[in-house]
Amino acid sequence: MLLAIDIGNTNLHLGIWHENQWQLTWRARTVPNKMGDEYAVLIRNFLQEVDLDLSAVQNVVIASVVPALTTAFREMIPRYFKTQPLVVDHTTYTGITLAVDSPEQVGPDRIVNTAAIKALYGNVPAIVIDFGTATTFDVISRSGAYLGGAISPGIGVAQDALVSRTARLYKVDLVPPPSPIGRNTSQALQSGLFLGYVGLVEGLVRRIKAAFPAEDQADVKVIATGGLATIFSENTDVIDDIADALTLDGLRVIWELNKSRQ
Repeated sequence: MLLAIDIGNTNLHLGIWHENQWQLTWRARTVPNKMGDEYAVLIRNFLQEVDLDLSAVQNVVIASVVPALTTAFREMIPRYFKTQPLVVDHTTYTGITLAVDSPEQVGPDRIVNTAAIKALYGNVPAIVIDFGTATTFDVISRSGAYLGGAISPGIGVAQDALVSRTARLYKVDLVPPPSPIGRNTSQALQSGLFLGYVGLVEGLVRRIKAAFPAEDQADVKVIATGGLATIFSENTDVIDDIADALTLDGLRVIWELNKSRQ
């Protein structure tokens, strides 16, 4: 069995890959100062819910954007799982090219998503929109090269910043309002936040598509992932597909590539 671990700034996404499918997946809150031993107990409890123990896991692959937890998991995995984890970074063999100025600055999650797109969708130019703590746009060439992208604050971060700096505004559900013209404060906030982010997504997708070579622009596939991918896709026509397990799939693809090389 393969345990794939995606360590994000807000959440951890974990999955067990066995017999060519995801047998189960979990999500947990990211706590940067939590000890590796504590996460080992958490994973053990997840496994016990389906009558598995730590010994059932033979291989572990990790993508992490939280340096403190990268270190904690590097130390914890060999102790509890008796195997060395594959921790993805810009030096890992991934089957893709990082065609950017500073490959070492590319987040592991973006590397993993690019590998997933190439493996799952084939030779198609693509834009991956990841709705997480940050809303990121990853741009992938027809040949599967990572070309760069765009990073904006996630909608939750934007709301937190707005509420923390204003005396009379408050948090609202991040859903579309009945009308773009808010008739009360809650609706006005939802219009500015949710519909504002729909506009951000549509505007950036349009500009990024226009930056592709002319012969590729009509073929660009827009794939969304992350917790808010579904609700955003329901409110715009620029998203072609939703891939909930895209990062886990990329981790699995990269692990398989490295296993075959060994």
